[in-house]
Amino acid sequence: MIAAYGVANLLQSVAAARTDLHQGFHPMLLLRLGRHKSYLVGIVCQFGGFALAFFARRDLPLFLVQSAMAAGLGVTTLLGVLILKWRLPRTEITLLLTLTVGIAALVLAAKPAPSRQLGAGGVLGLVLVLVALGVVGFFAVRLHGAPGSVVLGSLSGVAFGAAAVASRPLASASSLTEFGTDPLSYLLIAHSLVGQLLLGLAMQRGSTTAAVAAMDAAGAVPAALIGLLVLGDGVWPGREWLVGLGFVVTLGSVLGLSFYAEPQHHHQVKPEPAHRAPKHLEPMHASHRQ
Repeated sequence: MIAAYGVANLLQSVAAARTDLHQGFHPMLLLRLGRHKSYLVGIVCQFGGFALAFFARRDLPLFLVQSAMAAGLGVTTLLGVLILKWRLPRTEITLLLTLTVGIAALVLAAKPAPSRQLGAGGVLGLVLVLVALGVVGFFAVRLHGAPGSVVLGSLSGVAFGAAAVASRPLASASSLTEFGTDPLSYLLIAHSLVGQLLLGLAMQRGSTTAAVAAMDAAGAVPAALIGLLVLGDGVWPGREWLVGLGFVVTLGSVLGLSFYAEPQHHHQVKPEPAHRAPKHLEPMHASHRQ
């Protein structure tokens, strides 16, 4: 899962850099990105990571699976250095090492167990989150540069986190029929599509590292809390401190990567064209034009 998401992030970043900056919160961006082979291969890798994560959530708590997904950022960064010649400051190297330590602590603390089922209130909550993401995303696309990457990446993380919450009980379905009739299946698909659109917008606006780090952080915290409080995610007795330590170290690392990351690519925002004056009103000398 970690390797698949790392490769997917890198390939989708390349496609986002080659696609004209998209100003609106519209699915048309996904169609434009789909013209690039790198994006399509990245989507295949992401589906592979999604499938592996889905099966992992059948028995593993969300605080582990969602935090482990953040390790894909490390794979993305290393591949970017080796293939695309990204420059990696020493600070980011240190943060990647601490990210590994944080995830290792969560692995040691996690107690495998099936999930509890979400009730009608939980399903309604996921619907309301989906609506809220659409409304906030409509206005967030106006942000550019690093702030745009972080905000849109964070919204993407919330969407993917909601998809993870839906998939945790859904992974315990005993048959395809049960899977097809469960409303969580459709919420899982809807949140995943919205998250994919927001991530593409985030990657267009600056640092891939910042966008993915913000996504991982925002996707891990709410999902982990819901898993512990609602879905019955377990911790081995006496290792509760490892969960706290691992979670703080992991999220601190991804937020640090978001803060220190330098843009690997950017798009210039073109100003709105001014209305041209009638020919008889234009200045006689070109030197008078701004």
